[in-house]
Amino acid sequence: MPTQRLLSLDALRGLTIALMIVVNNPGNWAFVYAPLRHAKWHGCTPTDLVFPFFLFIVGASMAFSFKQFESDLKLPLLKKVVSRSAKLILLGWFLSLFPEFNFSSLRIFGVLPRIGLCYLFAALIIMYNDRRGRVVWTIVLLVGYWILMAAVPFPGKGQDIWAYGANFAQYIDKLILAGHMWKPDFEPEGIISTIPAIAQVMLGYFTGQLLQTSKDKHEKVNLLFIFGAFAVFFALCIEPFLPINKSLWTSSYVLYTSGISLIVLAICYWFIDIRKQQRFLQPFIEFGSNAIIVFFGSGILAKILWKIKIGIEGETISLKQWFYQYFVQPIFGNFPGSLFFALLFVTIWFVIAHWLYKKNIFIKV
Repeated sequence: MPTQRLLSLDALRGLTIALMIVVNNPGNWAFVYAPLRHAKWHGCTPTDLVFPFFLFIVGASMAFSFKQFESDLKLPLLKKVVSRSAKLILLGWFLSLFPEFNFSSLRIFGVLPRIGLCYLFAALIIMYNDRRGRVVWTIVLLVGYWILMAAVPFPGKGQDIWAYGANFAQYIDKLILAGHMWKPDFEPEGIISTIPAIAQVMLGYFTGQLLQTSKDKHEKVNLLFIFGAFAVFFALCIEPFLPINKSLWTSSYVLYTSGISLIVLAICYWFIDIRKQQRFLQPFIEFGSNAIIVFFGSGILAKILWKIKIGIEGETISLKQWFYQYFVQPIFGNFPGSLFFALLFVTIWFVIAHWLYKKNIFIKV
């Protein structure tokens, strides 16, 4: 395992990947426990923590990976950043198109494209600004998004600027991305909502820098907890004016989820780097060490299981439906069975990640 890796960060990444697979792969979408569903609009469930955790971790990882480049050698780093960003976007498009490859309905934005774009713009901020400039840019992104959503006039703007169907971000997405969105009238990873998402990466970057300082490890844990608690508290204070909303990726949502990221990372850091209790989180460390292959592979496998059809009792159902309906549901029932299927799916990827880890295979983009 490369020595420059922070195992507690790998553990947080692995926890996030595992939760992502669980929430994305229930046996039956009609039977999903409430915490494993996204909030209908405003609010935040455990499921709504997955994507912002990813972006936060991207930023924290950048603080480590960028350190190997000398400050006066920006061109090699810029090439690396552009290449990685392009690969993430292309992987996202491939995942969106697979297996039909119908380009007329390609979802232009999405999870991997957003990660690629946020990584690119955060990297540019980091490379061409000093610490003060980076902090200023982060604040500008969060406050600027709020101003855009609140102050810019547009057709159909209502009294509630955060309402579904009557907000500026949704208006812009329908105007520019029509026919290439998650829903015909909505894209949760859209253009305007990417602005505060970049700030989430920056907050992760600042955290990664903190973890590289010469401060005592106990002091680092204390600071992670303090900053995390303050971010959550501040987000809740402004929530009446700026709702916590994943679909719009509001600035309060960035602060709230980044605060929770800090707290969970502090727990992982305490267990692994202070108490040396790595064995308890080892499966997640292995998961997080090959995050991209697990993320991409689980998405491809899920689509394959859905596309393979089986004719049985006069009807045609997917291989996933067949396995759940005839093996899982009769034993465990509806809600427990749906969760069991998701846990079985994540276990398969735990085995794959463990094999890759033992073989010292780490796939990156």
